[in-house]
Amino acid sequence: DADAGSASAGAIENATFIHCDLTEEDEVAAAVEAIDQSSGRIDVLVNNAGGFPEALGLEDTSIEEWHRILDANLTSVFLMTRASLPLLRRSEAGRIVNLGSLAGQTAGWQTAPPYVAAKAGVHGLTRALATELAGEGITVNAVAPSAVLTERIASLRDKSELAATAASIPLGRYQSPEEVAEWVLFLSSSAAGFMTGQTVSVNGGRFMA
Repeated sequence: DADAGSASAGAIENATFIHCDLTEEDEVAAAVEAIDQSSGRIDVLVNNAGGFPEALGLEDTSIEEWHRILDANLTSVFLMTRASLPLLRRSEAGRIVNLGSLAGQTAGWQTAPPYVAAKAGVHGLTRALATELAGEGITVNAVAPSAVLTERIASLRDKSELAATAASIPLGRYQSPEEVAEWVLFLSSSAAGFMTGQTVSVNGGRFMA
């Protein structure tokens, strides 16, 4: 969404929007090259692309839909992290934060099977990358939110659906995007410098490991 991306960047001081399909290797390479030309390094990489259009069951999920959801949620993390690694190495303290999901920890009936598989993959990839990059001082962690009340979710569900989901959460409400962002900010900071390979569950008590 180039228009929304440009508008978001315009609302942030010193921000630049780069249009990129994160499932396409060439476009990812071009985006990282643009970052290299403008700043020369990446201090924090947040892999936040993903989602799924509708909660189709196994028999209703085509192979095309399977690949589309896995590519958006998991392959995008692989491509962007791999391309960004040389720039992360130039930072004094590189940070990678991946957005996982409660769905990758415990499945719910409303969740599409490929989305569950993809987000579980994000959590596993987080641990693998943390192990590989620890020697270089680059930390890799993930945040696993539950139901986040974004504008998109609010527009897709009626009031009864929203109320039912809120009632299923021990804290009795949706979480806000800002509550997810605060954890991303923490994992990006020096306060989390000795933390790597972890998935932080931010779900209002919906899943307790």
